[in-house]
Amino acid sequence: MDLFTPLDLPGGTTLPNRLAKAAMEESFAAQPGQLPDERMERLYARWARGGAGLVITGNVMVDRRALTSPGTVVLDEHSPLEPFRRWAAAAASGDARVWMQINHPGRQVGSDMPGTAWAPSAVPISLGRHTKRFAHPTAMTEADIEATIARFALTAGRAEEAGFHGVQVHAAHGYLLSQFLSPLVNRRTDRWGGSLDNRVRMLTDTVAAVRARVSPGFALGVKLNAADFQRGGFDSEEAAEVITALDGLGVDLVELSGGTVESPASMGHTTDQRTLEREAYFLSLAERLLETATVPLMLTGGITRRATAEKALARGVAVVGMASALALRPDLPERWRAGEDVRVDVPRLGWRDRSLAAAGTLALVRFQLDRLAQGREPRSRVSPRWIFTADSLRHRRRVRAYGAWLAREPSAGSPGTA
Repeated sequence: MDLFTPLDLPGGTTLPNRLAKAAMEESFAAQPGQLPDERMERLYARWARGGAGLVITGNVMVDRRALTSPGTVVLDEHSPLEPFRRWAAAAASGDARVWMQINHPGRQVGSDMPGTAWAPSAVPISLGRHTKRFAHPTAMTEADIEATIARFALTAGRAEEAGFHGVQVHAAHGYLLSQFLSPLVNRRTDRWGGSLDNRVRMLTDTVAAVRARVSPGFALGVKLNAADFQRGGFDSEEAAEVITALDGLGVDLVELSGGTVESPASMGHTTDQRTLEREAYFLSLAERLLETATVPLMLTGGITRRATAEKALARGVAVVGMASALALRPDLPERWRAGEDVRVDVPRLGWRDRSLAAAGTLALVRFQLDRLAQGREPRSRVSPRWIFTADSLRHRRRVRAYGAWLAREPSAGSPGTA
């Protein structure tokens, strides 16, 4: 199977090829309002020309009171749609299908952010001396859970209205839906916790609510960890059962990734001592999941060479996702289509502190995205420590601006209120 063969998804969407630009958090939403602006339009127009068959946005928050960072975009009932229409049009200016990734951070919220960090249970993030960087979570009530499911559906409906071709529900990387799946984080004893059948309920109810809200031809994807890479955590055997549970809910594509903020496997680090492959980190896990999966699978993580992408396709993966590689070379798919044997060397920080190394890697990616958004080219030679310091200072300024905006906007103390 060639990378540039079209793919028909179950719901009727056709992807022009098997390469996807996977989600990366852009972190430069316009403030006040947490909205996409001309920088986002410029960035996505660049990827639209880059040759990927599927473009998935960075995570868009379903609740303005719960953000992964102060620079993330929010699309809720109060958001004006016109900026999103312009963003969708820019991203769809090529041949790619464009999906909005929709998300809720749950407990993965900085302690410097305003408001409450919500989670299935009041289990704090454990990162040694970095634990204090994260807010202590509050357990959600059943009303909070139901209201959050409704928020996912509302955001999906508004994304369709804005002109996006689909949404991807983010249930990976330790965010809220991933937290409900994890036996380490979800300690509930009601119908939302305990057995996997109960822990998966938040995800399946969210997917069903989204599917009911949007039109039949609107694409629906799910991003799922192949494993959390934490001892006693969500593993590949449970991932296989979750994929089976999604069957029949109108899901078009399941993207496989891995890890959480406590075990950043998507950046090549784990806490359970498992060794990841040097490229296509999760391919061996994906092969096991392919044995029982009935929905097309997309694989993301550590893919920078055409040979590696073709290997994943040959093993049965339907779509190959790339993220950091497309921050450094946004036209990589088009170059491969032209027959160029081009690879991207994505920097991996060798800092002793793995949590800081993961944060520093994200800062480097954001730096390159910001350059693309300004209409400039990525810069290969940069100082990681300088970039990390500048990113931290910008984060503090954005936290203040976000807090000031939130104080003026409709808000309350619980996800169950508007």
